[in-house]
Parts: sequence; C-alpha cells; structure tokens
Amino acid sequence: MRGENILGIKEVILNLGCGTKTHSDVVNIDWSVYLKIKQNPILSFVMRSFIKGKRRERFDSLPSNILVHDLSKGIPFGEGGVDVVYSSHLLEHLDVKCAEVFLKNIRKVLKPQGIMRVVVPDFELLCRKYIEYIDTCEANSDCTKNSDPYIADIIEQMVRLEAYGTSKQNRLQRFIENKILGDARRRGETHQWMYDKTNLKKLLANVGFKHIKVQKYNESSIPRWNELGLDLNEFGTEDKPESLYIECEK
Repeated sequence: MRGENILGIKEVILNLGCGTKTHSDVVNIDWSVYLKIKQNPILSFVMRSFIKGKRRERFDSLPSNILVHDLSKGIPFGEGGVDVVYSSHLLEHLDVKCAEVFLKNIRKVLKPQGIMRVVVPDFELLCRKYIEYIDTCEANSDCTKNSDPYIADIIEQMVRLEAYGTSKQNRLQRFIENKILGDARRRGETHQWMYDKTNLKKLLANVGFKHIKVQKYNESSIPRWNELGLDLNEFGTEDKPESLYIECEK
C-alpha cells in the first residue's frame, strides 16, 4: 500500500474515492454502498443473485484492496503523515461547503511540501464543446441537429434522480433497488458543483495550498506517477477524457 521514492524511502500515497481504479502501492479509500455490501457475505450473496450482466461484472470486479471509509467524516490518517493525495472525479460530487472541508482535511494529513493531485470534469472544456457544436449548426443553417448529448455532458449528473444502472431495470427491480439503496444522490452519483481551472485554483488557494498548476493527464510533479496508471486506461492513454488535472503543494 506504499510506494518507494527515488531514495528508496517508503512514501504514503492516498487514492481517495478510488472506485474500481486502484493500485497495490497506494492506499485506496472509498465508501460506496456497493463496497459495504460486498464486505458483508450475506448481502453480497443476495446482491449477486439480484443483479445481472454488466452490473454483476462491475460488482464482482470491485477490488478487495480498498479501505471502506466515509471521507465526509475525515481522512483516517494522522496529521502530516502523507506524501501524496490523489482524488479523481470525487470533488464535484460534494456540496461546495463540504468540498472545502474535504480539501482542508487533505491538507491536514499531508506532510510539508506534500502534493495533492485532483482530477475533475473540465467545465470549461465541456462548455466550449457545446458552443462549438451550436456554432457549427448555425453556420450550416442546420436546425435538425440534437444538442442534448452536449448538454447532458454538463448537467445530466446534476439533475439525475435515479441511479443510472437502476433506471435500466424492470419496474419491480427498480422499486426494490431504490427502496434499499436510495436515489442517485444518496448513492453519490450526482454532481453538486462543477469546476474549471479558475474556480478550482481559487478554492485550493483559499484552503491554503500553494504552487497550484494545471497538468496534463500524463504529466505530474509526483515521481513515477504514470507507473501507477491511475489516470491511464489499459491502452496507456487518458482514462477520463474531458478532465481537468491540477496539482498543488501544502
């Protein structure tokens, strides 16, 4: 759960809100309801018999090297004991005030000059793609085009009422899942805010981080970062396109 830096000294790297994107050399932490169910043999058996197809595959593929912890209740590490904190597509799921507390908790556990790398959907990029699409339609005098996919990229997860996987099930199964697991917000699927390089830099600065800079998906101040593959897919390219990557120091 710990990697080694170039001096061979053990370093602590936290992967917060990891989902299924984990690595054995880092501390992977998440609090998904599905992780809680998988940890319980009885509930896990019931869930496996209840869900089918790709949802069953995703459930079975949940890694076992995850520390299940509700990050809204703090980070389970002592003050100043962590070298690197990484968080991908988590911050936007937190209420703005909760996001600020979350970042303060990260700063607290980092060592002096410790690095945080945060990845979020890039609101600016998504808006530019939408505007470019509209401009193209107007230039071609084409009113038959459908801009809904571009709008969905920006707001769909803000307005989603029902968890995506559940919405694809039959009526009875949808009813049972919603009763047991709750709606999309309760399961943490909804976006509570969106970030661009301007407002995220400001938020990080307000919390007390310094040396804030935008990075590319395959660039980092963290030594040998790409070897962990947390921002890469199986082909070695960007795992979550249309993302904003920012690093900063305590």
